[in-house]
Amino acid sequence: MSANPVSPSDPFRSLFKQIWWVVLIRGILAVLFGIVALVWPDITVWALVIVFAIYAIVDGVVLGAHAVRDRAALAGWGWWLAMGVVSVVAGIVALVWPGITALVLLYVIAFYAILYGITGIVGGLRFRKVPDSGWVWSVIAGVLAVVFGLILLIFPGEGILSLIFLVGIYAILFGALLIVMAFQVRNSAKRMGVI
Repeated sequence: MSANPVSPSDPFRSLFKQIWWVVLIRGILAVLFGIVALVWPDITVWALVIVFAIYAIVDGVVLGAHAVRDRAALAGWGWWLAMGVVSVVAGIVALVWPGITALVLLYVIAFYAILYGITGIVGGLRFRKVPDSGWVWSVIAGVLAVVFGLILLIFPGEGILSLIFLVGIYAILFGALLIVMAFQVRNSAKRMGVI
């Protein structure tokens, strides 16, 4: 028997059943985005902007829709919604400004990563008292996002190929952390008898 039993009336039972696949999709999208950036390092800035914009908008819509739909059971739903909004806004900025220069793209991605990371850290910390919620992975992914954003801000002149390489590596690591968190949440839901 678990040291932290969860009662059948616990609001997290249904949440865990629904949340794990959302986190998994976000992780897979991030890994795919990272692979695209690494496989085609000679990708133009315009193509990178479009790929980033699509990723950010889809990720933000999935996250925001989940937050709004499950707000009754999701204690920190506002942070999830904030992450979704930050993601969608970053994607829209990239689409509205397709002629964006490499340096401006770098700043958009850097600020996106920092804001996204902060909301991920705060959101993850809100779940720390929920048994097997995977909050640690959310915090680690948030810290990784903030560090990545700060590196881009501190070293902005390293060139577009360095930017693409950094974005690709970051996206793959971030996505892998989300995938691990998704399966941890899924296993927790199984132990609760929800799945």
